[in-house]
Amino acid sequence: MTMGRDDTMKAEVAGAPVSFGVFEMTPEGAATVGADDMLEVLADAGYRGVDLGPLGFLGRDAELRTRLDRFGLELAGGWVQLPFSDDDAFAASLPSLHEALRVFSDAAQAGPRRLPLPTLADDGSAARRAHPGRGEEADPLAADAWDRLLANTERAAALVREAGFEPTFHHHAGTFVESPDEIDRFLANVDVDLTLDTGHLLIADGDPVDAVTRWGDRINHLHLKDVDRAELRRVLAAGGGMTEVWSSGSFVAFGRGDLDLVSVMDAMAAHGFDGWVVVEQDVLNAPDVAIDAFRSERAGDQRVNRDALRPWV
Repeated sequence: MTMGRDDTMKAEVAGAPVSFGVFEMTPEGAATVGADDMLEVLADAGYRGVDLGPLGFLGRDAELRTRLDRFGLELAGGWVQLPFSDDDAFAASLPSLHEALRVFSDAAQAGPRRLPLPTLADDGSAARRAHPGRGEEADPLAADAWDRLLANTERAAALVREAGFEPTFHHHAGTFVESPDEIDRFLANVDVDLTLDTGHLLIADGDPVDAVTRWGDRINHLHLKDVDRAELRRVLAAGGGMTEVWSSGSFVAFGRGDLDLVSVMDAMAAHGFDGWVVVEQDVLNAPDVAIDAFRSERAGDQRVNRDALRPWV
């Protein structure tokens, strides 16, 4: 039986711009839901936080703090993708990490109940992004490159901690930390905890309930997605990569896919999870999207998603 909030989870629920088609892969020139419009939808549906999205989307400095305060939301975290397995590329990418940390610091000046978690992720490769869930076959990572990935993750984590935040690491389809075995190897060698992403784990043929059993004590951030596995299999069988997965509608509202939400949330509650539950329903909108209808669909789905989590948070 599902347990209630008072005696289980102290977690809070955040939304994400990616659920509204706003992320690094959004087609240039495509109409998008505006920041204020998105935050209004989330606040009205009962979310307490929001992920950062692309740098600048929610603003910077006072604009960012004022916008979050206006809607009663806090910054939950934000995506920082770095080429960890390539020393030269990693060094060249560090300005982007410092820029992101400045934005986190801007948000933290408002004295939030929870500090946002900079969410580190590997950059992967074109071959892996073209073969999501099959990266170990498409582009295996050599032992020396694994050593670089681990060492550079530690370096990035140290910079995050120096800035006053606790890092988290996001396994992700199309990167070099994708499969359950790769996640095991990563966690065994790095002092950085995990963002568990149920959708990306399903792409890599992992079991989210088993993942909580396996890594529950190392999960400090949760990205919660539901997946229509039949649609996902169709896309992958046709040779689709991550762009096609995002465009296909494979990520669906809770209850419309194959995620065992009750078992995942009960398992997280049993582990005493006390962090952000970030709802992500990744959507890659077409360049010619009818934005009003798109916004209405996204708003409806995010209400469904928030309501599905009320037994726990």
